[in-house]
Amino acid sequence: MSETAFTDLPDLASETVGGAALLCNDEFFAEKENLLKPAAAVWKDHVYTDRGKWMDGWETRRYRPVDGVAPGPDSSVHDWCIVRLGLPGVIRGVVIDTAWFRGNYPASAALYATELDDSLDLRALDSATWTEILPRSDLKGDHKNTFAIDDGKRYTHLRLEIFPDGGVARLRVHGDAVPQWAKLRALGGPIDLAALENGAVVETCSDMFFGSRNNLIKDGPSLSMADGWETRRRRGPGHDWAIIRLATAGMIDRLLLDTSHFKGNAPALAKVEGVHAPGVAADKLDGWRTLISTPLQAHTRHVFDDQLRRVGPVTHLRLSVYPCGGIARLRAWGTVAHDAPAGLGLLNALSTDDARAALRRCNGSPVWAEMMERARPFEDVPALLRIAERIWWSLGETDHRDAFAAHPKIGEAKVPASGDATWSTDEQRSAGAAAAQTLSRLAEQNRAYEAKHGFIFIVCATGRSADTMLADLDARIGNSAAVELRTAAEEQAKITRLRLIKLIGEL
Repeated sequence: MSETAFTDLPDLASETVGGAALLCNDEFFAEKENLLKPAAAVWKDHVYTDRGKWMDGWETRRYRPVDGVAPGPDSSVHDWCIVRLGLPGVIRGVVIDTAWFRGNYPASAALYATELDDSLDLRALDSATWTEILPRSDLKGDHKNTFAIDDGKRYTHLRLEIFPDGGVARLRVHGDAVPQWAKLRALGGPIDLAALENGAVVETCSDMFFGSRNNLIKDGPSLSMADGWETRRRRGPGHDWAIIRLATAGMIDRLLLDTSHFKGNAPALAKVEGVHAPGVAADKLDGWRTLISTPLQAHTRHVFDDQLRRVGPVTHLRLSVYPCGGIARLRAWGTVAHDAPAGLGLLNALSTDDARAALRRCNGSPVWAEMMERARPFEDVPALLRIAERIWWSLGETDHRDAFAAHPKIGEAKVPASGDATWSTDEQRSAGAAAAQTLSRLAEQNRAYEAKHGFIFIVCATGRSADTMLADLDARIGNSAAVELRTAAEEQAKITRLRLIKLIGEL
């Protein structure tokens, strides 16, 4: 990809897709939040604040060395800002825009990136491992400084470092959105296969004079006519079109064509076609099959389900509008077409005794394991998880208590060390590293909890610290037995779900 070709890709950091400037070491003259505004930076002549000239960007105070000597080009003095991507994904290129910063722009900049399991966990930033994706590079003032990135890894956060100080108007982070497919698949049910946040891409279109094709599949409702895909007015024969590569192959169950805000310039007609052609370039696609062909109304959300033709799994959609005009959003909810993992097939093929033993590693209730074994074969992982939860909530208190009794207490190792003991140890890894005082308090409160309620304290420990689980224990110990039975059953349902996924991965 050329140095500037990436600018046609979506901006993964824009505030319009959920990007946020989280932290910075300084923002004396202008706020960090300006970095991610979707509109170009503006200049306001003779406008000042009580801190100095008003600037539309992020601007730090001037570095004031104690020796009075300005830092040179090799100085390590720098300011920084951490940005959470609205769309985690693979970064193909960045634009560090210093628009209107002429005598106060940074001399150079560098970019670092990291991926967090939970992109909303601010505490995880303290221990994050940062990878340099843009070495320290010279910047020009009042200029769109473009840099291609050749990394290929998925990231959730960026750290922009500017040397030594100054102002940046906008930070554009162009690339491909990459969702956590394991989580999406586990949820099951229909998902928006055409959503930008799920990894779909509007690969090409006939025209986008007034509005970007990328707007078609953005998250959320369209905010204005400028927030959709709009073509110029066509004169003569022909029509306009856009091709969307879906996040993954799937069967389309429901379509939305939204012309919101297009009141005098909506298309008269629209057609949506699909094709199953994994890995085929947009200009080579052939064999399109029509899902829907319909008149359109202005400023209207058109939803189609029963009206859709069932054409099987598709990887691409082609939206055609006649003769031209604007579409705010396209949504294509469907069922992911994927092969069941090998582990699921092995679970389905196990003998009755082996299957029940494997399932009891996930949930210690013998009745639950027996009913799950009888429910085989499972069509896919979402079906497995759905049936597991349905069976769990069909059981009574005795069976729930059997499942609780199979767990070690929080902070203790399972004895004997067999079966799911490795999982228990891994789930409580954070608790195992706790301070002695915390572990002592956990043991004390565990005994008090069990004495009061008649079963051990159950909590989904995965990713939880000993201190947070102790706080939960302190908060829950005063509940009634009925409340705690229900709460513990809910925690067990979470544990069972996570362990079923582990089991499929291990088989």
